[in-house]
Amino acid sequence: MIPTISIGLPVHNGMPYLQEAVESLLAQSRTDFELIISDNASSDATQDLCAALAASDKRIIYHRSDRNKGAAWNFNRVFALSRGKYFRWAAHDDLCHKDLLLHCAEALEADKNMVLAYPRTATIDESGRPTRLAGHCIDVSNARAFRRFGSLICVNHACLPVFGLVRREALAKTRLIGSYVASDRVLLAELALHGRFHEVPIVLFYHREHPKRSTRAHNMQSRTAWFDPSKAGGVVFPNWRLLKEYTCSLRRSPLEPGERSICWFQFLPWIAANWRGMIEDVLAGVKRLLPSRVPPA
Repeated sequence: MIPTISIGLPVHNGMPYLQEAVESLLAQSRTDFELIISDNASSDATQDLCAALAASDKRIIYHRSDRNKGAAWNFNRVFALSRGKYFRWAAHDDLCHKDLLLHCAEALEADKNMVLAYPRTATIDESGRPTRLAGHCIDVSNARAFRRFGSLICVNHACLPVFGLVRREALAKTRLIGSYVASDRVLLAELALHGRFHEVPIVLFYHREHPKRSTRAHNMQSRTAWFDPSKAGGVVFPNWRLLKEYTCSLRRSPLEPGERSICWFQFLPWIAANWRGMIEDVLAGVKRLLPSRVPPA
């Protein structure tokens, strides 16, 4: 029997938070789901823990790669392995309230034009203590696509809605998680071109902040390798890459020509806010590409 909901949990060296994260998913009040765990060649005790969890609950499907293929590959792999009508990514270090799937699925079932539902989020520390509410400040429920798209590319928001519940058919039309920094931001912008988002007005998701999170443990260069190890040591132009991917998303969108044309104007405030970063990308790239000067003997 195909489950209604698929949860994909990509992980690499997920100790010590993995078991608590999985238990919060297995405790969901809505039980018609599968949990797909993809272990990206972990070198800690993740493999043993995942095997034990899978043996204890038939809803868990465990896969393991024998080499680290990068976070982008792993995020996309769990989606490729999923079967549900709705899909949700889960992180190995976050926690979920027992009614998260229930409320998000109800929102999607109530409105066929809605593509993503996500709950309010609280940030927790290493010990699981709440520290603050995470605000989004994004206009993603607007009926007009250009408003949703503009809000997501121009507002410096947290990308936590990427851990919401998504319609599979909408997510399958995107390029999923790309092998570059901030590809989750691009994915949300592309999804917004397919339909509205809904924020469940209850705190049901607990996002853990800790020193080993990818955004804290890596600089821009090493985060690129975290997404895709084959790009380690390469020259990075993050702002230019974002601009390219945003424009590609808009070209692929199912919008009517008039609405798509209005969306192009949303790049004007984006460029106004990011032109300095684009210049810095070029200068940093030139510096890395130029051969080192060898001092005269």
